[in-house]
Amino acid sequence: MSSTPPALEPLQDPSVAPGGTDEVREVLLDGGRRRAHVRADLTPLLARQLNVAAVTAALEAHGVDHFLVRGMDDRAPVVGVSEEDRVAALGALEKLGATGPCYVSQVLPKPPIVSALRDAADPAVWADLQTVRALKLTWFRADPAGKLILGTAYGCEVEFWRPDRRAGVLRAPRRNRMVPAVSMTGVPVEAGEHRYTRLASAAKPGRRFRTRPEFDHSLPDDIDFPIDVVYTWVDGADPEWQRRRAEVKGEAFHAEAASDSRYINRDELKYSLRSLHLNAPWVRNIYIVTDRQRPSWLDLSAGNIFLVNHDEIFTDRSALPTYNSCAIESQLHNIDGLAEHFLYLNDDMFFGRPLAPQTFFLANGNTKFFLSQNRIPIGPITDLDSPVDAMIKNNRRLIEERFGRTLTQGSQHVPYPLRRSILAEIEREFPAEHAATVHSRFRSPTDLTITYSLHHYYAFLTGRALPGHVNYGYVQLAVPDLVARLKRAEARRDWDTFCINDAFSTYEQLQQQMAILEPFLEAYFPVPSPYESAGRP
Repeated sequence: MSSTPPALEPLQDPSVAPGGTDEVREVLLDGGRRRAHVRADLTPLLARQLNVAAVTAALEAHGVDHFLVRGMDDRAPVVGVSEEDRVAALGALEKLGATGPCYVSQVLPKPPIVSALRDAADPAVWADLQTVRALKLTWFRADPAGKLILGTAYGCEVEFWRPDRRAGVLRAPRRNRMVPAVSMTGVPVEAGEHRYTRLASAAKPGRRFRTRPEFDHSLPDDIDFPIDVVYTWVDGADPEWQRRRAEVKGEAFHAEAASDSRYINRDELKYSLRSLHLNAPWVRNIYIVTDRQRPSWLDLSAGNIFLVNHDEIFTDRSALPTYNSCAIESQLHNIDGLAEHFLYLNDDMFFGRPLAPQTFFLANGNTKFFLSQNRIPIGPITDLDSPVDAMIKNNRRLIEERFGRTLTQGSQHVPYPLRRSILAEIEREFPAEHAATVHSRFRSPTDLTITYSLHHYYAFLTGRALPGHVNYGYVQLAVPDLVARLKRAEARRDWDTFCINDAFSTYEQLQQQMAILEPFLEAYFPVPSPYESAGRP
């Protein structure tokens, strides 16, 4: 397996040049109708890149000195310009605004109410902006279906820095993440995109931008190590997989059962990968762990996504075949080429909006974990315990024996931040219990649940993890108001991550849910990822 990401394609933005040929259409937003540029490959990071490319190209074309600033928002790029170049800069930006659908708004001084967007092609608008200390240019961008619309949050801000000749510096008009001033005589440098937004990764090749030396430094909270993603995936509707499973379990396999209620493939993995592509572009490699299966739509040509079979990660092949997710999860640290830091996802987990890697990891390498509010009953395993509660009680016993602490909570169903070295350490520290889980071919009350619970508590109690927080959504399909809940999620898009889970539905309900769920996922994640074969469902 190669861990080298694909080469970066040149950034192109037809809307920057006069007479640009990209498609423009009206979109309806809370603030009214806006003209939007349509991109089939739209992502939040791309919108940011296109906007800053448009502004910097316009300034360069008019000979205006400028530098990228490390702003406070990962989504909105910030460009600094000296007050002495204000007239030339505003002239360049006015010409840029006239080349295509573009909107401008005042940022600083802050207006008494939210600053209204105004058509950047209107000369009168620029007459009103002659004394502002910061403004924003916004290009609305939409996917062809008009479901993903990115606007002011990704607009490029231009701020004017005040010369202080006595001190020999340009002073910032507001706070940024680095410095209050830069040297007036400093030689401009180029720095990678990760210096300006945490949506870009220092571990992946990226574009370089003109800045000042003061901004080309690593901060204590910057993450510069690679982060991978691991999925475990099974197509339970595959008759061959069902046959293998029945043979191991000692059950008769009936062909008519292949379409029965227990096995429906909703292609959640496709949409989870779309959410990853849209909202976590800093991920390096993606590994899909599976039992000799492959989704029909999966395209591996992107160069950073790999299928991994069970026999490639199980060090003890006698434990195979296995149909126990806990056993499979216990072997993830054996994936060849996997980064030390990775996120583990089930295929029903989704990134709901753009997130920085700091959501899941600390820059010193420690992981975060996200506790559920549900409590695990105190006492030994009983017949009343759910399978998950029983396994957490097994984890509890190990934690009590080793650290004298009693765990009472499980984890939220969000991407699990993990470290290979800690998973390997757990295997060494609890060899008997770990081996019993590995050799349990089907879920058992004696199993450990390592990725869901044990890793987090063990890492925390050894000083390598801290509790974190995400705005998390959990959608249970077997609820009467499913349609209303999904509509709310699509409209607000305010979940950092969310999980769509089913545990109680009948076959008839599952069929009805599929008719609801697929349009929701297609609307929430309308942009295909690089991991989908063209023309395949």
